[in-house]
Amino acid sequence: MNKYVAEFIGTFFLVFTIGCTSIGAGAGVIAPLAIGAALMVMVYAGGHISGAHYNPAVTLAIWMRGRVNTADVLPYIISQLIAAALAAAAVKFLRAGIVVTPITPKIGAALLAEFLFTFALAYVVLNSATAEGTSGNSFYGLAIGMTVMTGAFAVGDISGGVFNPAVAIGISILGVSSWSNLWIYLLATFVAAAIAAFVFNWINPPAQTTPIATGEPPYETPP
Repeated sequence: MNKYVAEFIGTFFLVFTIGCTSIGAGAGVIAPLAIGAALMVMVYAGGHISGAHYNPAVTLAIWMRGRVNTADVLPYIISQLIAAALAAAAVKFLRAGIVVTPITPKIGAALLAEFLFTFALAYVVLNSATAEGTSGNSFYGLAIGMTVMTGAFAVGDISGGVFNPAVAIGISILGVSSWSNLWIYLLATFVAAAIAAFVFNWINPPAQTTPIATGEPPYETPP
């Protein structure tokens, strides 16, 4: 249960930060910086408990990597989605009265943008937080947060810079994106994560895909 609580908390604050900085906080560099920082600190906070996925697509990639038990996949995703919905509700309460204009991404461009940076995110997670060669490092949270921040700067104006199915649910509830766009984010992120896991497993020797013992940081799978 502690794993699912950690996933809930981390996902909640990620989506909460996205909502609060996207609605009524003004334009500029604040949102990507805040979002990347929020993800970074939450990854450091929860990595030793749950692996700090905070993203159903990342959970898929790490499951394909062999670092999360099959029985935990659905509870992880449910925890992440509930957290996203409640975070969106909290943002709506705090930002009540602010008019929100939904983004209108072009389908082809949005699919490609979301695919590329979700691939980058999952690839960075797998290599910085699960590879034997980087085991025990202290930079994995920074690497992951910076990847999301970079993606938000690079393609935020194209797709919204979501890279996360839970975030897609959150921004749909908030009205930042229309529900009709949800399929774009779900398709692009899950496919990208699966391909990132395939590529990771392909380019890393078999010895590096053997599950590590519980307690070895940063992304162990607790019992």
